[in-house]
Order: sequence, then C-alpha cells, then structure tokens
Amino acid sequence: MTRGAVHHVELWFADLPRAERSWGWLLGALGYARTREWADGCAWSSGGAPGSTDVVLESGPDVADASHERRRPGVNHLAFHAGTRAEVDALVRDAPAHGWTLLFADRHPHAGGPDHYAAYLEDGEGLEVELVAAPA
Repeated sequence: MTRGAVHHVELWFADLPRAERSWGWLLGALGYARTREWADGCAWSSGGAPGSTDVVLESGPDVADASHERRRPGVNHLAFHAGTRAEVDALVRDAPAHGWTLLFADRHPHAGGPDHYAAYLEDGEGLEVELVAAPA
C-alpha cells in the first residue's frame, strides 16, 4: 500500500440504476471489477489488492434532492488513465450508448491543450470524467 494513494472515491447518485449502467460500463472498460454490493450501492476496485483504489456508487435516503453542477465549488471531475489514443477513441465511440455525453466536442481530443489527448465525458447526473490517453 502506498502512503498518500487514494483509497476510495464515493459518488452519490439520485438514480442508482442509471449510474450503474453508465459508471459500471465505464469502470469495467477501464479494468475495474465489481467487488461489493448492498441495497443502496456497489463498489468497483482497480485491483482488489491492498493499495488499489475503489470507486463507490451509492444512493439512498441521505442523498439530497438537488442536481449536481460540476462548475460549483467542490470536485469538478475524476480523471482516469484510459490507455492508448485508440482505446480512448473507442470509449468515446461507445459512451453515448451507456448514458455519457462528450463535452467540449469542438476541441476534442485536445480540449486540455495541444499536447494532451483526452476525452471529457458527462453522465446523466452531470458528473464529469476525463479519460486520458498515454503519451503517443
């Protein structure tokens, strides 16, 4: 286990089944495995070993009835290493079928700058991910 590494990220959703369709697809495509589930959530692990990172998808009575706005103060997005440029392109191609919308389409795949190849996607609840390609 690496000191300072992210242990887990917990994401709350108003519509857990919709989140599982979009986030489950994405996390699975990125190599995460579903490791736990309970009535109001599930966890996906990047490796299962000590030091791996979990992404928790959760809903339930504590979730406030308000929409997420990524531009408000707080966390803007999660960024994932997503493989090669071709692998990022494949994720972008398949993403709409799983509830994702491409952000910054007019600047894709260089919305982060001319030397940064990435896709920025938004799910149905307004949460954003950045899928970063390895350097060419």
